[in-house]
Amino acid sequence: MTVTAHTESDRTGARTHEAATVIDGARERIDALDDRIIGLVQERMAVSAVIQDARIASGGRRVNLSRENEILGRFRDALGTPGTTLAMTLLELSRGRI
Repeated sequence: MTVTAHTESDRTGARTHEAATVIDGARERIDALDDRIIGLVQERMAVSAVIQDARIASGGRRVNLSRENEILGRFRDALGTPGTTLAMTLLELSRGRI
């Protein structure tokens, strides 16, 4: 069995030790940000469930399309076209497919 040592270049794509160090540090920061984003999405899902439960209990519909359009517009304005895709994903996670 042959064991292959992974070089910094294999791991980071960098060609120097200094660049690999920068990349490793930045990746740690991205991982921490991703953990926070996941937590915020889970919190958003829980808050959305409270809203849906209250709306349905009052005889309303599960989804409020005008509110969803506001959210889509806010994400699009802040992030461009990919923001719309991100907002759609958040909405789907929070209320399910419609």
